[in-house]
Amino acid sequence: MLQTLSDWFWWERIWLPCNYTWDDLENSEGTGYVSPSQLYVTLPCALVFMLLRFGFERAVATPVARSMGIKSKVRLKASINPVLENFYISCSKHPSATDTYGLAKKANRTTLQVERWFRRRRNQDRPAVLKKFQESCWRFTFYLCALIGGFAVLYDKPWFHDVWEVWVGYPKQEVLPSQYWYYVMELSFYWSLLFSVASDVRRKDFNVQVVHHLATIFLLNFSWGVKYIRVGTLTMLVHDVSDILLEAAKMCSYAEWKKSCNILFAIFAVVFVISRLIVFPFWIIYATVVYPLYYCPRFFLYYFFNMLMFVLQFLHIYWAYLIFKMVMKMLSGKMSGDDRSDNEEDDSEENEDQRITNGDGKKRIVNGQHDR
Repeated sequence: MLQTLSDWFWWERIWLPCNYTWDDLENSEGTGYVSPSQLYVTLPCALVFMLLRFGFERAVATPVARSMGIKSKVRLKASINPVLENFYISCSKHPSATDTYGLAKKANRTTLQVERWFRRRRNQDRPAVLKKFQESCWRFTFYLCALIGGFAVLYDKPWFHDVWEVWVGYPKQEVLPSQYWYYVMELSFYWSLLFSVASDVRRKDFNVQVVHHLATIFLLNFSWGVKYIRVGTLTMLVHDVSDILLEAAKMCSYAEWKKSCNILFAIFAVVFVISRLIVFPFWIIYATVVYPLYYCPRFFLYYFFNMLMFVLQFLHIYWAYLIFKMVMKMLSGKMSGDDRSDNEEDDSEENEDQRITNGDGKKRIVNGQHDR
C-alpha cells in the first residue's frame, strides 16, 4: 500500500514535463541522477547541527559576548504568590488597573507591589540578552560559511552570470557533488531551525518565521527531486547575503554598540531590498515563471514550485515593511534592540520611583497610604 501511495505521489505526469520519466533525468554521462532519498541524510545532519550549535554557543558565542561587554544579568525573581501566579498563568500577564487593585486586595499587597511582581514575573519568562546574542552569533557564523561556500560552488558556473543558462539542457543536466553538499548543508540547517523553534527566542514574527522555514524546506526538497537545482542554488545564495548583515547588526545591538548597529542595519536594509525585492523577483522568479515556457508546456510542478516562490516573495515584502519601520525609528532615534522580540522591563528601585512620581514630584497615594 505504501508503495502504491509512493508511486501515485511521484507520478511523472505531476512532477516532470513533456512526457519525461524519472529514468530520463539522467544524462548520457551518468552524472544527472537525482532522487528525493538522497536528501534523507539532512535529517540526521540537522541533529548534528543542533549539537554543534549547543557547543558553539557555549565555547565560542559566550566568550565573544563577554569580549563585547555582554554579561549575564542577575534578575530579581518574583516571590511565590499562588494568587498572582494563578492570574498570571490563566488570565493575563499584563493586568489592568482594576485587576491590579483587586489582586492587591486578595493577596494583601499594595498595588505597587503587585505591579512589581508582574514585571519581575514577566522578566523571568523573557530570554536573556546573552541567549539572544548566542543565537545570532550561531546564525551569523553559518550564513557566513554558507555564503562563502555558495560563491565557491557557483562563481564559475554559467547560470551564475546568465540566468537563462538555468534551463539549458534541462532536465538532462549534470549534478555536481558540490551542488549536492550545498543542498545538504542548507537543508540540514533549516531543519535544525525548525526543530529548535520552540526553544529559540520567540519573536513577534514567530508564525512568519515558521512559514518561511517550511516553504524553504519544501522548495529545496522539490527543486532537488525535479532537478530545479540551479534555481535552488541561486535562491539560497540570494537569501544568505542579507541574513549575515542582519545577524551582525543584532549582535552589535545586544552589545549596545549603537553606532555599529545602525551602520550595519542600514547596509542590511539596502542589501535586503536589492537581493529580496529586486534580484529575487525580477531575475530568479522571472526565470522560473517565463523561461520554462520556452522548453515545454505548463505542468503541475510549474504551478506548485512558483506558488512556493511567491510565498517566499510575499514574506520578503512583509519583512521589508518591518525593516522600513525600523529604519524610520533609527532615523528618528527611537530604535532600541531587536524590535521583533520582547524587551526586558526595568524593575529596579530607582526606576520604580520614577514610575510612581508625577509631574509635581509627589508620589501617588493608594488606599490612604503611600504605595511604598
